[in-house]
Amino acid sequence: MSREHDYRVTVRWTGNTGAGTENYRGYGRDHDVTAEGKPTLRGSADPAFRGTPDRWNPEELLVAALSECHMLTYLSLCARDGVVVTAYVDAASGTMREAPGGSGRFTEVVLRPEVTLADPAMIAKAESLHERAHATCFIANSVSFPVRHEPKTG
Repeated sequence: MSREHDYRVTVRWTGNTGAGTENYRGYGRDHDVTAEGKPTLRGSADPAFRGTPDRWNPEELLVAALSECHMLTYLSLCARDGVVVTAYVDAASGTMREAPGGSGRFTEVVLRPEVTLADPAMIAKAESLHERAHATCFIANSVSFPVRHEPKTG
C-alpha cells in the first residue's frame, strides 16, 4: 500500500528595501523559510544572482537535501543489515550550468560520504549499501540529473 506524505513550508520575502521590485538591482533577495515548530531558515539567492552570502541559497539546499537523504537512507540500511556506523560526513558538491536566456539546471551532484565503521570486516558490505541507498533515496529519485557517490569507508 502506498502512502502519501505532505510537507508544508512558508517562504516569506524580506528583501523589500522600500521600492519593491521597481528595478532589478534595487531589491534584496533575502527571505525566511519557516515550518511549524522549526527554527527559521534564513535564505537568499546565490551571491552570483545578487544574493546575501551568509544565507542559505536554494542551490545549496538542493545539494544538502540530496546529501541528507542519502545519509539517512544509508544509515537505515546499515542498521537493518547489521553494519555499525560510528561516524559519517559528506563533502557533497553540485554543478549548475546557466543557459542562455536566464535559465539553468543542475548537471550533477556528487556525494562523497566518509563512513567509519565499528568493524572493519564489514567494509565490503557497507560500501555495497551505498548503491541501495541511492536507489531508494526519495530526493535522488525526484531529480532529473545524475547524483553520483564516491564513498570512502574505513
